[in-house]
Amino acid sequence: MRSRLLLPLLLACALAAPGIAASSPPRTAAPAMRLTILYDAFGGAPGLVPDWGFAALIEYGDLRILFDTGNDAAVFERNVRALGIDLQRLDFVVMSHRHGDHIAGLPVVLRRNPQVRVYAPRENFGVFGSSLPATFYRRDTSLPAEMRYFGGRPEEALRFGSAWPEARFVLVDTLTEVAPGVSLVSTVSRTPGTLELHELSLALRTPSGTVLIVGCSHPGIETIAKAASEASPRIALVVGGLHLVTTPDSAISRIGAALRDEWHVRQIAPGHCTGEPAFAALRERFADDYLFAGLGTVLTRGSADSARWERRSTPRETHRPVR
Repeated sequence: MRSRLLLPLLLACALAAPGIAASSPPRTAAPAMRLTILYDAFGGAPGLVPDWGFAALIEYGDLRILFDTGNDAAVFERNVRALGIDLQRLDFVVMSHRHGDHIAGLPVVLRRNPQVRVYAPRENFGVFGSSLPATFYRRDTSLPAEMRYFGGRPEEALRFGSAWPEARFVLVDTLTEVAPGVSLVSTVSRTPGTLELHELSLALRTPSGTVLIVGCSHPGIETIAKAASEASPRIALVVGGLHLVTTPDSAISRIGAALRDEWHVRQIAPGHCTGEPAFAALRERFADDYLFAGLGTVLTRGSADSARWERRSTPRETHRPVR
């Protein structure tokens, strides 16, 4: 009996002894992060050409991610060169959606880095390529073979061409983690004019919440925020186009309030198709938590563990490692 009573005490003493003390797992340092705007129609960085469209380079720890490629291949290439970006060092590319002002620079990327993975939205008959089961069309077995598709014997899946057949596309239509802490958020527009357009956003995990990079937000920034919340319930920063360029002031005000109060977005760095009235309204709403993100802007966290992002005034240092 006495030995049974002493056993828990001896075990506790052993765990507390030097050299064998129990300890919690070591805290993993947050990845260093930096984001550079390579393509947009506003901002005054010297040596860069403004144009309507969007592209950004995201450095997340050891990863270098290109998000979109702008509206004009020559302008994209010039801006990339001026900022000292080495496209051969990319880990992967994300194409947010099929519109020309986001995809035109892709041939430049593929010339420099032909084997790079390119994540793109999965859409039936989309420009990035697609496939469908052969059962997608109705059949009529009463027809003679020459009147039937593939003589009445199609393959199980039909594959459709891409505008860039040499690219290594990976098509995505669900929330997908593509690297530790890096997820693609898939949403679909329900808005007239862009109905059924599929769009990918990029969600990066940080200790203070998700950093959410958006291309045009055609499905609506609130829809994207809701989808991103499945990866992380907190949003530390939103960067990119919010597609409010023609939106009435009252709707802009409502959306700004929802981002701040309902989705608890801590900081915002809007660009591209957000629109000038929305820039003004969001700057008023977010005050010191509004970050300018024009062409050539470099955004960094104050330190690896910092919860706040800052704008840096030396965009030409983008090519230097962040780790």
